[in-house]
Amino acid sequence: MPLYLSSLNSGSNGNCYYIGNDKEAVLVDAGISCRQTEKRMIRLGLAISKVKGIFISHEHSDHTCGAEVISRKYKIPVYITETTHTHSRINLEPDLNKPFEAGKKVRIGDLRIIAFLKSHDASEPHSFIITSKGITAGVFTDIGTACEVVASHLRQCHAAFLESNYDEKMLETGRYPPHLKKRIRGDEGHLSNDQALELFMKHRSPGMQLLILSHLSAENNRPQLVHDLFSKHAGDTRIVVASRYEESEVFCVDTHAGAVRRIKTNPKNMQLSLFD
Repeated sequence: MPLYLSSLNSGSNGNCYYIGNDKEAVLVDAGISCRQTEKRMIRLGLAISKVKGIFISHEHSDHTCGAEVISRKYKIPVYITETTHTHSRINLEPDLNKPFEAGKKVRIGDLRIIAFLKSHDASEPHSFIITSKGITAGVFTDIGTACEVVASHLRQCHAAFLESNYDEKMLETGRYPPHLKKRIRGDEGHLSNDQALELFMKHRSPGMQLLILSHLSAENNRPQLVHDLFSKHAGDTRIVVASRYEESEVFCVDTHAGAVRRIKTNPKNMQLSLFD
């Protein structure tokens, strides 16, 4: 059973990633409004009725601001640690508040979701891998250090959303104040293009079909720069750069097909049809 992936938005103005199979799906983070989430999923032909869980990585508002309304409107459980919930201050209905622990599988239909701790300036930050019928996708954003825990999970993935936040030269010569530059570069900040590329080159799985570069800085990065940098080293892995302004296409990852496919969507009947 293939996995379908799309970035609904990616950046400091909001993060929301869709991963699902033919029957059910999850959102990793809900950092755009409910209305925008609905509009973007409709344009992609993705049915929100398939979303059976929202997984929150950490409490920053660009990852949480839409969770409360989406959860309440569609009765979707929100998987969030108790510490992150406390710091996020989002108001969840008790029966839709689902605490999780790092390393323990959450089962949603045929999806298996595992959270793992990462280094970021939040109270209890996590990243996630999602597996269905032997196909695994990961969300690796807001990471200050590409430690062995991150690397070991990336090695399991056939597809991944990977942070490539800033270009070193652009950050250094840019207008950010010194304390903010230090925070971004720090062990609890974000991955640079070069750090993300090194992680990808050293630890990608031989079966990785798709890499979606995510959480690009508007001030200190450029999508074309990132795409060109990674494409030189991609081999058979398709490189996509997620936008901070609009949704990406839907991509189908299927180990039996041998290559990632884009999905042509029909919003009128909410169906998915494959092309190329």
